[in-house]
Amino acid sequence: MNIYPTISTTKKADWRSQIAEIASLRLTEVCFFPTCLELKERKEAYQLLKETQIKKIPLVHLRSDMELWELDYLTANYQVVFFNIHSQKQFPLSDDFKKYISKIYIENTVYPLATAEIDHVAGVCVDFSHLENARLVDKERYQNDIQTIHHYPHRCGHISSIRNTPHFDEEWGTINYHYHRFKNLSEFDYLRNYRDIFPEVAALELENSIAEQLKVNGYLVKLLQ
Repeated sequence: MNIYPTISTTKKADWRSQIAEIASLRLTEVCFFPTCLELKERKEAYQLLKETQIKKIPLVHLRSDMELWELDYLTANYQVVFFNIHSQKQFPLSDDFKKYISKIYIENTVYPLATAEIDHVAGVCVDFSHLENARLVDKERYQNDIQTIHHYPHRCGHISSIRNTPHFDEEWGTINYHYHRFKNLSEFDYLRNYRDIFPEVAALELENSIAEQLKVNGYLVKLLQ
């Protein structure tokens, strides 16, 4: 079990500050989610990463509009083990990515996991907060996804927090209990119910600082042992 702090690029994340913090802490391994960055910003992020001590990025969250050179660059320079991407219904996979198909895992999102898609990639990237949210608000999707996860390789995953109070996601039109920013470490206690499907690499998909993410890491190591 390896749980990593992550450079997150969701709307409220300060990814530049996270990279600067990584440099100051002299971390050598983190995950990288350039999911919300356009090409110009991704190029900036790559340059900033070069100025850190990062040697390995175990998991990268792909965008379907990324170019093949980006995957080549990240793999060659940071020993990427896994890539993940959303459902093809949402973001069709570029044919160029087929070079890395043995490293690509489809994440469970608001779309039910589909065997027809997973059969053509390496397996499932388990987003635990999406899975727990489905358990709370969409039992049918939860049953589909948990059964599919058990059926396929699931060697990588994402971790976000789950709170008792939901919010309405205007982008997706859904009720969500999961958040990309945590306030209390107890928001990760739900993960005890998923020990049996915990992957070898899990990325903390959080907008919190890297220092705060490292506190989550320590908490989870004790929680899940």
